[in-house]
Amino acid sequence: MSPSANQHSDPRQERVPAAGQAVSRRTMLMAAGAGAVAGALTTGAANADATVTINPSADYGAWEGWGTSLAWWANVFGDRDDFADIFFTTRSVSYRGAMLPGLGLNIARYNLGACSWNSVNGAQMVASPNIPRFKQIGGFWQDWRNEDSTSSAWNWNTDAKQRAALVKATQRGAISELFANSPMWWMCLNHNPSGAADGGNNLQSWNHRQHALHLAATARYARDRWGVDFRTVDPFNEPSSNWWRADGKQEGCHIDATTQRSVLAHLRTELDRQGLSGVMISASDETSYDLARTTWASFDSATKAVVRQVNVHGYQGANGRRDLLFNDVRAAGKILWNSESGENDSTGLTMARNLCLDWRWLHPTAWCYWQVMDPSPGWAAIQYDFDTLAAGAVQPKYYVLAQFTRHIRPGMRIIDTGVGYAAAAYDRVARRLVIVAVNTGAAQTLTFDLSRFAQVTGGTGGVVPRWSTVPAGGDRYTSRQDIRLSGKALRVPFAAASVQTLQVDGVVV
Repeated sequence: MSPSANQHSDPRQERVPAAGQAVSRRTMLMAAGAGAVAGALTTGAANADATVTINPSADYGAWEGWGTSLAWWANVFGDRDDFADIFFTTRSVSYRGAMLPGLGLNIARYNLGACSWNSVNGAQMVASPNIPRFKQIGGFWQDWRNEDSTSSAWNWNTDAKQRAALVKATQRGAISELFANSPMWWMCLNHNPSGAADGGNNLQSWNHRQHALHLAATARYARDRWGVDFRTVDPFNEPSSNWWRADGKQEGCHIDATTQRSVLAHLRTELDRQGLSGVMISASDETSYDLARTTWASFDSATKAVVRQVNVHGYQGANGRRDLLFNDVRAAGKILWNSESGENDSTGLTMARNLCLDWRWLHPTAWCYWQVMDPSPGWAAIQYDFDTLAAGAVQPKYYVLAQFTRHIRPGMRIIDTGVGYAAAAYDRVARRLVIVAVNTGAAQTLTFDLSRFAQVTGGTGGVVPRWSTVPAGGDRYTSRQDIRLSGKALRVPFAAASVQTLQVDGVVV
């Protein structure tokens, strides 16, 4: 587990655990124990029957969608149409003899790689001894001696499978974001795209503009040759964290806030030079809510002006001042995304709980899971084998994610539930209210108070369709139509450790 600066828990979260340490998405893998997971699941939820009041007047904007980073899993499986359909459509897709409900993700985050295996003037990439090959992502600008992206110094044929995944996602209606875990190896002081030996700055001072150029030229090439219009470009990934080291297990680079300011200014210039003035800049993909606030506060007005979207990662779990980050971003008039989240809990309950806390306090307009496929069953929605790279079992987390992604759809309004264990969204055109709630404790009944809506009728006979996932039981996104409204109230039994989605039709604000 990688330590960071002391974090501060949100005093208004519902009995969240005391503040702990933020961790990176991958260093957390080996350190997260069952006790830590159990602690996260038994705090912050209603432990007895409770009433949840849905408040449509607390409207936090239009939902933009759900996503995932491509990177490693796409470097293995990106050329497969079945996975493109499973993740980026809501169709039912055959997988390993069963039908999976497509997740309906609509955001694909493409990782611009930092690796190449060529020699330039006798210099070559220095690879960490601990990084597996499938986590080494090929970058396009492979020879620093020529900036012309049409020259042989640029290899646009590399990273074929991740590129295929990006195109397939785009063809299925996804929007996209370009980001970099590390600058190209030759831009790094030690030529190692996993980080510096001491975890310090590793981007050479004379390559700030070059890193920006690599990103901008890729965005231009994607538009012209791949049919992909990147909506945003983020040049960083957890840049202020110090766990990016030369012996690491992935690409990464520490980039302090001063250097970030320089790169961001260059990136705006380079995007404009490429004719991409409409492509927005996002930053800084810090690992935690509190660290994101610190980095944002360190930016001067000129830097903040070029950043249109603030990206944050959710690795602070149930801790951190989500509310203060939201206030900072809202005051600056910026878009806010949780651009990456994940945890070592295959049940999906920790994910659902943290997502609901995001909904309650952070109010992002998009939410992305890190890797929908992973060798670790705790992190994966669908697991694959680390050694053989063969696709494997669907984890309960997949079905929990489907409870959110298949029902809270782009364009719906984000509204308040008043609690940290439920999320709600409203579709004014369809007159549909969607509620997703997680019960991490014993069996209980939740009553949803809909009295603040002008009209609530439900379906025929007041029926409210529901879907449930019980990771320890048999429910896997199981559909039922056995609940009815009682006036403007809805009483719903929840099994222990379960997630449910409710679809209330005939709802008028």
